[in-house]
Amino acid sequence: MVLSRDAIAALVPQRGAMCLLEEVLAMDAASITCRAVNHRDAAHPLRENGVLPAVCGVEYAAQAMAVHGAAMAGTGATAGMLAAVRDLVLGVERLDDVADDLIVTARRLVGESQWLLYEFELRAGARQLLSGRATVMLDGGSTR
Repeated sequence: MVLSRDAIAALVPQRGAMCLLEEVLAMDAASITCRAVNHRDAAHPLRENGVLPAVCGVEYAAQAMAVHGAAMAGTGATAGMLAAVRDLVLGVERLDDVADDLIVTARRLVGESQWLLYEFELRAGARQLLSGRATVMLDGGSTR
């Protein structure tokens, strides 16, 4: 399943410049791979003093997880909230100086009635920029 930026924006609560993903490249029941290009944008909403810190990559991953959950749930999508990030490894200090597009992957490890566990990774070319695991708490107790 490939989705455009407009289709992504319809699935996530973030609007305008805060919708960080450009397109979904691939998706199945267990995982999603997305592409992002706005990390080089001088007007990026998460930049601080002209710098986009690498830790902001967690927001890219969170949005990929949100798209995955919403797409897999269809019209019965349940809202979720990022509850925890564990085992975060930053391979760079910042994202704004990365020349290549960002490739964001998230793979669902566990899904229970009120939470999901994903592992995620951001890459640019052959370089791993960051990786970790995230827990998403669901509203309404529905597993996506």
